[in-house]
Amino acid sequence: MALQRSQLADKNIVDRTKAHRNTDVARAVRRTRDRLAQQEGNPDFDRELLKLHAHALTASAAALPLLVIVIGAAGLYAGMMRGVLIWAVITIVCYAGLIFLARKTDRAEVSDIEPSALRRLFLGAHFISGLGWAYFAVLDCPECGIEPLPIVKAVVLLLAIAATALIASALRGALVVTFALPVAVYAAVSARISMPAEVMMVALLVVSLPFFTYVAGHLHRSALMLLSFRSEKDALIAELETAKSMSDEARRRAEDANLAKSRFLASMSHELRTPLNAILGFSEVMANEVLGKIENDTYRDYSRDIHSSGQHLLNLINEILDLSRIEAGRYQLNEEPVFLAEVVEDCCHMIDIKARKKDIHLARQFEPSLPRVSVDERAMRQITLNLLSNAVKFTSTGGEIRVRVGWTMGGGQYIAVSDNGPGIAPDEIEVVLSAFGQGSIAIKSAEQGTGLGLPIVQGLARMHGGDLQIRSKLREGTEAIVTLPASRVMEQLPAVPHRGNLRTPA
Repeated sequence: MALQRSQLADKNIVDRTKAHRNTDVARAVRRTRDRLAQQEGNPDFDRELLKLHAHALTASAAALPLLVIVIGAAGLYAGMMRGVLIWAVITIVCYAGLIFLARKTDRAEVSDIEPSALRRLFLGAHFISGLGWAYFAVLDCPECGIEPLPIVKAVVLLLAIAATALIASALRGALVVTFALPVAVYAAVSARISMPAEVMMVALLVVSLPFFTYVAGHLHRSALMLLSFRSEKDALIAELETAKSMSDEARRRAEDANLAKSRFLASMSHELRTPLNAILGFSEVMANEVLGKIENDTYRDYSRDIHSSGQHLLNLINEILDLSRIEAGRYQLNEEPVFLAEVVEDCCHMIDIKARKKDIHLARQFEPSLPRVSVDERAMRQITLNLLSNAVKFTSTGGEIRVRVGWTMGGGQYIAVSDNGPGIAPDEIEVVLSAFGQGSIAIKSAEQGTGLGLPIVQGLARMHGGDLQIRSKLREGTEAIVTLPASRVMEQLPAVPHRGNLRTPA
């Protein structure tokens, strides 16, 4: 529930600072996902198909004019002077109109294309380009003496049909619109029953039109798949860009929030500590009756409550400031040679009184002859006291806390504090290691805390090159282990046998 409230609060912050952001992101993601489901009939998809058709025509603009020029040159060589020249000019002019429309479409923005109107224009331009081939079907040259001229014309038409099927496959119906009239004209002009070869060529042309239409249909489906893959790629890129922009914005907000927090804590630390020290000083004077006896016992109790509450608040402020300095990388380590076991022993003495009040046994297991380590003694004391305070807090009356100091397998040293308290659920270990985080069972079974102890321990351990490990089982207890790397040890280390991650006394 707390996590949900936190997420809701963060969402509200985003909405307040940039109200249109979530709507724009949702619209962008929805638009890119819709592209994946596009098919023919969808205006956006039809625009892409028309652009693809225009690009194919533009890329092969010289193919059919070159074929016309070759045929015209062959006709001139055969003696078809005037007729073949007129045909070549008509065909190239008609085809030029189609290429002009294709170039204009290819250069236009997709959003500016009206698919229905442009499709009609393309089909009309294809029909006009087919008029040149219809004129070619009626060409004749009796004086040339070319016997197989109808067969030659049929072969040329077959080549033109095949080339158009390849080039114009992205526009459904373009092939039929272009060559239905030329094939019909050729059949009407050249179908002479007395000439079986010509009848066969007419039949071949008639059959070739649906055949190449079928081939063009397969190429059309390939174009559809190409557009689908392109749409998917564009959608993925759009979603990646959207996620990146959201991540960048979230990172910027986090950096701004962290900077604001650091500035707030830096500016408020002195403002908070100064009155608190006055409150603590005056309440302690009143509680100890330094300036005279307080006749009213209730007032004396109130002064003690004020002092204890002020001390608790000062400790909380100190913890928040310590964690803030650690996170900001401003916590300065004052490293010096320290016997880790001695520091832990001093901390055990300090916490022993609090443990005895709850009838908790504090067991110590320190490996002998541990060499010194180069650490910040204040940080090690804070680590140990935080771990011991947590253990005492969550251990029930009559329980036991074990404190161990020894070698790690890597040649470093460790501090381990284990208790037999309520334990932590596995999915809550990350929670208790976050600032102000607490496990649900621990909250119910122990006194309230700030949830800053373990994050401070983890931060200080990592500043020394070590780490904090939490091992816990529900209703069995928790073990917190702080490890220091071998580079912190200042003297020659003994050989350590391979027995698990940590070597501890039997």
